[in-house]
Amino acid sequence: MRPDERPQADRLTRLRDGEVEVEGRMPWSSNGTYLVQVCKDGEATRAVYKPERGERPLWDFPPGLYRREVAAYVVADALGWGLVPETIVRDGPLGTGSLQRFVDADFAQHYFTLLEFPHHHDALKAICTFDLLANNADRKGGHCLLGTDGQLWSVDHGLCFHVDPKLRTVMWDFEGMPIPDPLVADLARFAVAIPDELHALLDDDEIDALAVRASAIVRRPVFPPARSARPYPWPLV
Repeated sequence: MRPDERPQADRLTRLRDGEVEVEGRMPWSSNGTYLVQVCKDGEATRAVYKPERGERPLWDFPPGLYRREVAAYVVADALGWGLVPETIVRDGPLGTGSLQRFVDADFAQHYFTLLEFPHHHDALKAICTFDLLANNADRKGGHCLLGTDGQLWSVDHGLCFHVDPKLRTVMWDFEGMPIPDPLVADLARFAVAIPDELHALLDDDEIDALAVRASAIVRRPVFPPARSARPYPWPLV
C-alpha cells in the first residue's frame, strides 16, 4: 500500500519549501483549518493547514494537536500502509502548525457508503487497525476519503496517541473478525522499531503506549468490540 517513493518525496519537498498562501477557512471544522496553496518552482499543491493558534483548548489533550496530525503520517508511513497524506510541521502564515497534502476526493463518499462495497473492505480494515494502534478518539465517517485515484485515505488525526484508552470510532462493523496477517506482520515489525521522528512530536509515555498497543494487537489480532460507554464520536460523519 506504500505510495511511489519519488512522487511522495517531491510532494514532501514542496510542502516543506514552498510558499504558502491561504485560500480560505475550511467549513465545519471545530478548530481553525485552512485550505492553502503551496507553490515551488512553478508547481502548486493544495494543502490543509492547521495552525496551533487555531486550536480550541481541550481538557484531555494538551495544546499542539497539529503534532499528532504529523505523528499519524509518520506512523502510517513507517508501517508502509500509505493511508495518511503527506503531513509536515510548517511555520505558516498563522504560525506553526501541520501542513497536509489536500486529497482530491469524492466528498459524497464516506465510511458508511464505502462499507457497502466489498472491494473497499481491505483498505477500511487497514484504517480500522491504524485507529486501534493510534488510539483514535475521533474517527468520524467523513474522515475516510475516496480519492479520485481510487485510493482510500485517512485524515483528521489530531485526537490520537493518548496514553489512556480513548477509542471513539464509527468503524465497529469488523468486530470479532481477524486482523489481516499482512497488517499484523507490519505491526510486529513496527513494535520493535518505533520511528525516531516521533520523539519530536509525542511525549515519551505516549510513544511507550503506542509500542504497547502495537504488541497487544500482534498478540491478539482480532478487531475488538466496543468497550466504552461512548464508543462513537459526534457527529458520526
